[in-house]
Amino acid sequence: MSDRKAYPSDLSDGAWARLEPLLPVQKTGRPRLYPQREMLNAIFYLLRTGCSWRSLPHDLPPWEAVYAYFRKLSASGVWVQINDRLREQARVKEGREADPSTIIVDSQSVKTTEKGGLVATTATNGSKDASARLPWTVAVRSSVP
Repeated sequence: MSDRKAYPSDLSDGAWARLEPLLPVQKTGRPRLYPQREMLNAIFYLLRTGCSWRSLPHDLPPWEAVYAYFRKLSASGVWVQINDRLREQARVKEGREADPSTIIVDSQSVKTTEKGGLVATTATNGSKDASARLPWTVAVRSSVP
């Protein structure tokens, strides 16, 4: 770890030990200018504080490098893989199967008005037909009463 003062959002040694094996290993190319742990500490600082990329403190790696690293991990799907692996580890630790066997999907319908969205929010010109109010709308009529 660096010699800077730690932020509350910094990874603990235990968290870093769990996270490090899940990160991609650099095989070729130019050596890293900044350690992966510091890059993640900067990303977690940004997420924790809600600051902008350009407002990252100067004792963390430059925002341009942190942003590029974040985008690289996002584009390659690493964040999803990390989330999946950590979820599996947490489930196994609780004595459950690594993958859930049941999924519950819950949705709630919200009734906005009696007539519904477009008809209720569009001003009328004395006509009850929505297509008369909106010249670009194609009226579709059903033959079923």
